[in-house]
Amino acid sequence: MCAFCGCGDSADERTAHHHHGHDHDHAHDHHHDHEHGHDHVHAETSARRIVAVERDLLAKNDAFAADNRARLATTGTLALNLVSSPGSGKTSLLVRAITDLKARHPIAVIEGDQQTSRDAERIRETGVTAVQVNTGKGCHLDAHMVGHALDDIALPAGGLLFIENVGNLICPAAFDLGEAHKVVVLSVTEGEDKPAKYPDMFAAADLMLLNKSDLLPHLEFDVGTCLAHALRVNPRLQTLVVSARTGEGMAAFYAWIEARATPAPAP
Repeated sequence: MCAFCGCGDSADERTAHHHHGHDHDHAHDHHHDHEHGHDHVHAETSARRIVAVERDLLAKNDAFAADNRARLATTGTLALNLVSSPGSGKTSLLVRAITDLKARHPIAVIEGDQQTSRDAERIRETGVTAVQVNTGKGCHLDAHMVGHALDDIALPAGGLLFIENVGNLICPAAFDLGEAHKVVVLSVTEGEDKPAKYPDMFAAADLMLLNKSDLLPHLEFDVGTCLAHALRVNPRLQTLVVSARTGEGMAAFYAWIEARATPAPAP
């Protein structure tokens, strides 16, 4: 079960919840006050159980993430976890970044979507390896999924691994995948108060890319207000204004990556 939205509940869990509610309706025909008391105790017990399940889920995820991180360290691979709402332009941004960086670094991509492999196909057109992970009803990638995807990736030293997470600004904030940094992509076609509305994601990120800057002349979007919201949530957050379409600001993003990447070995 997702710790935040309940995605990925097993059929058994859903059936168990349904049957419990059904039995409760038929087994308690007596005093109204007793029902209230029972409901209160039941709610508290359920809440404690949910918290315990969430803690167990995140603890298991963190163990897989530690394994992924150690595995990536053996090859000096810089892994970036790109997170955003749907439609922020992160796939287009990735395609441009890969095209510009692939001559300097070996690159691979883990592509997360609920369904389809369209984004992975777009990535493969650049000539790099892209492993598609479909989460079904799940709203985020987890470290176990990424670990399996790494089995299909062989990057030499100095490689870059881009993990494009499922479009969602809530659940991916809590799930460490073993990446070096979370990079949150926000587009100027979204609300400038998104960082205030979804603080956990912006607090977890190290870099924010404000994408689609080429559209600013056509929108009533205040960049300064947006950045202020983001920095209020996370004073350490680095921010860049970019356009995947025109290339504005992308050189600064590449410099940010280069400063953290392991230098490729000399030929």
